[in-house]
Amino acid sequence: MNDQIFEKTSPIGASAQDLYAWHSRPGAFLRLSPPWQQVRLLAGSTGLRDGSRVVLELKSGPFRKIWKAEHRNVRPGLGFQDIQLDGPFDRWEHTHDFSPIDDTSSELRDRISYRLPAGTVGNLAGRNFVRDQLERVFAYRHRTTAGDLRLFARFRDLPRLKIAVTGSTGFIGSAFTHLLTTQGHKVLPIARATSVQNPNLVTWNTADGILNPQSLEGVDAVVHLAGESVSEGRWSRTKKNRIRTSREKGTARLVASLLELNEPPKVLVSASAIGFYGNRQDEILNEHSSRGSGFLAEIADEWESASQVASKAGIRVVNPRFGVVLSPTGGALAKMLPLFQIGAGGVLGSGKQWVSWISLDDAISALLQTIMSPDLRGPVNLTAPKPVDNQDLTKVLAKVVRRPALARVPSLAARVAFGEMAEEMLLASTRVMPESLADDGFEFRHPELETALRHLLGRTALSTGSTRATAEQDPR
Repeated sequence: MNDQIFEKTSPIGASAQDLYAWHSRPGAFLRLSPPWQQVRLLAGSTGLRDGSRVVLELKSGPFRKIWKAEHRNVRPGLGFQDIQLDGPFDRWEHTHDFSPIDDTSSELRDRISYRLPAGTVGNLAGRNFVRDQLERVFAYRHRTTAGDLRLFARFRDLPRLKIAVTGSTGFIGSAFTHLLTTQGHKVLPIARATSVQNPNLVTWNTADGILNPQSLEGVDAVVHLAGESVSEGRWSRTKKNRIRTSREKGTARLVASLLELNEPPKVLVSASAIGFYGNRQDEILNEHSSRGSGFLAEIADEWESASQVASKAGIRVVNPRFGVVLSPTGGALAKMLPLFQIGAGGVLGSGKQWVSWISLDDAISALLQTIMSPDLRGPVNLTAPKPVDNQDLTKVLAKVVRRPALARVPSLAARVAFGEMAEEMLLASTRVMPESLADDGFEFRHPELETALRHLLGRTALSTGSTRATAEQDPR
């Protein structure tokens, strides 16, 4: 049985040495894992050396498969191989080649030699499917690699930092920590206190702040992302109290702990949200716009005020006001996607309400820029430069998943189902522009909604490189 050969080659705006270094850092594998796939890293991904191994769990519905691979032929600055030891293929050999073009650019080439299980039957049944999946996956991987290295190039001459992160296991926090490590920074997670204390772990709670603040000595920056979810469950009085406490009191306790340090961090990035602006219909909003009305506006204002106490001690404070962060791994898109995939998606309310969105990659890249750029302080809108209304969001998502979206959820039905949350999150119109990021020269990877969704869902044939897929006898 001949092996199948898949190749993809792309130009990268970074040296071959930088390209290799990016792949060798913790977090690289997870940065390269497409968000539409269910892949969990069980072991490995701590560096590149001959004989080191990676163990993955692949999920498809209720089914799980373990995939074990070993790094071989590691050539620092030039490439390496992944060889399947156990997994879904009869044979899998993945060669990563990094070829220098000049001092600031290189060529990324992935070559996979593989054999499907079950012989001729498996080849006939799965050949086209596997090839299509490889094209989707490696188009995503090459775009992500190129984007991350463009970001690295912007700040390459600045020192690598030690960055503490609350909410590091959440939807945004986990992706952010993987980005930080591939950029060469050291991440110190701040975890919620539990009944079992780990002396090597920085822990905190909203009542007492950092429980071992001395462990933060020498930290260059703190990114505060933790907080009770506003989109899970109806807003009962108890739920609203938890939201308020986790943000206002939690942030105040965190700041108090930082101010106890002999060496406080130089910057605190404390999350906020565009709920600050409230329901503003068609009004175009920027960081200088006034606070709106409603529960979310009050919470965002209190959240930001609690963090600004740190600025009086000389800490640069940034409040990233997150828009609707898009990824199938969490947030609004993860909730919408199952309905749209079965053709049951549709417009909410009138459909005229503005949705200020941002892709997950742009959100975490912007977070890094708020740390690295000394000119950013105070509120910074984390939204794409082209917000859309709900009707257009519905149309574009349906187009990308290739399903009809004929359903409509009347405003009254949304209010009955979700109460106050529907009024402020689903039906409110907030048209927000990222002026501070634009003034600071931030480069959006996904300024257009359709481009963002196609990247996130692997539904694009657009490619920055060339692909070759053949059936041939692998000479190696």
